[in-house]
Amino acid sequence: MSDFVEFCAKGRAALLSGRATHDLPMVEGARRWGAAVVLRPEGAVVDRLSELAATIDAPGHWVHGGPTLHVTLRSLEPYRDRIPEDDPLRRTYARAMAETATGVAPARIRLKGVSPHRGGVLVYGHPEDDTLVTLWKRFAHAMESRGVRDLEHGRIRDRWYVSLVHFAGPLLNPREIVAWCDAHADADFGVTELTSVEVVQFVLTGQRIKVRSLERAVLGDESDGASPGPIPG
Repeated sequence: MSDFVEFCAKGRAALLSGRATHDLPMVEGARRWGAAVVLRPEGAVVDRLSELAATIDAPGHWVHGGPTLHVTLRSLEPYRDRIPEDDPLRRTYARAMAETATGVAPARIRLKGVSPHRGGVLVYGHPEDDTLVTLWKRFAHAMESRGVRDLEHGRIRDRWYVSLVHFAGPLLNPREIVAWCDAHADADFGVTELTSVEVVQFVLTGQRIKVRSLERAVLGDESDGASPGPIPG
């Protein structure tokens, strides 16, 4: 179980002491913002998250909402601008993801608590079942069995979250950001079901990140639930 109290304290201290970090626009081969496996929340929870994120005073930074909001399961590779449908790695990811999702029920997660961290602002995820851990383990096994390594390199994910903001430049108002997070530290956005798992590509459009779905598998499907190719989102 992740210690969110300690995580929040470290995030506040980092911002208030001028140790914030920030992302750069995507470039070919960068270790950040490459293809990943994610699950996206649905329903009223997404509306509540989006509405709150829109109130943060973060000019020049990447503020997320709507279909951009996601829980990351695995980071897969360095950034690539183009990942065509017949790309060998993309096909491998799709097969591994379909194997992972088959027979696994949708995950339920409560999104509650806003926290600053060195690179932005996030909302904590509190799983109501073991599905995310099961998916994480199954996908790792499916990738290893195909001889493919991702960017996790042995990392154990024990903290689930949805990012509301990524800093995209030097942070000029750290005290205001921390105060905003403090004001919403106990915000409860409710429980959402994560009904599918996706391989996605992140695309920067102006001051916004767009999440482009490359492959998708439906959870709870006893058959091969993969839906290859781009889908809306």
